Amino acid sequence: MRAKKPTGLSWLLVVVAWIYSAGCGFPDEQGGGPGGSSGGSSPASSGEAVEVGGAEAIVWGEGERGAVLAHGAVYDAASWRDQAQRITKNGAVALAVEDTSAQSVAEAARYLKDERGVRDVTLVGASAGTGGVLGAAEGNPGLADGVILLSGTGDVSGLGEYPKLFVAGEGEGLAPEVRRMVEEAPGGRNKALILPGDAHAQAIFETSQGERLMRAILKTLNENV
Repeated sequence: MRAKKPTGLSWLLVVVAWIYSAGCGFPDEQGGGPGGSSGGSSPASSGEAVEVGGAEAIVWGEGERGAVLAHGAVYDAASWRDQAQRITKNGAVALAVEDTSAQSVAEAARYLKDERGVRDVTLVGASAGTGGVLGAAEGNPGLADGVILLSGTGDVSGLGEYPKLFVAGEGEGLAPEVRRMVEEAPGGRNKALILPGDAHAQAIFETSQGERLMRAILKTLNENV
């Protein structure tokens, strides 16, 4: 028996149903920019939008330890989401700044200590974000309790004696600079992590070395416990 052809009304109902499912069925399938993830996300996983020193920022979690995350030039604050969630699972607060200037990074560290009850704050800078981290740490003695730089270099002689981790990909050509910073930075808790490959800064998280880097960051965050 031959099936009946759909009437004009039937076609209309099919089209309306398809448009509804396409527009409403997958509200969270949006990427988060370079280094971000696609797929569903809840407000908790996306973090809490806050204003710090007049600039936008995102904060995840709670605890007595915290990390300020300063992104690279082609990234944004939301690009730290996956790493921030790992930090919160480790019992710490993560705050990613949109403005990665030294003033903004310093304000973010103060915000965590004054408003979130954080005792120790580690400043984490990736690529271009390392300039703001170094400026905040050196310009505000006693503010930072640790520094982590991903594929970034600079004058580290003015940093404190707190734990420091300097990271680069082996193929980036930054290994000599990383080793120099370990030698020139004050204190005896300076470490270099040279990873295989040529991925740069936050892009390392998307490689096979991403988990190794994340564990090194978490270990550094725990050194003040």
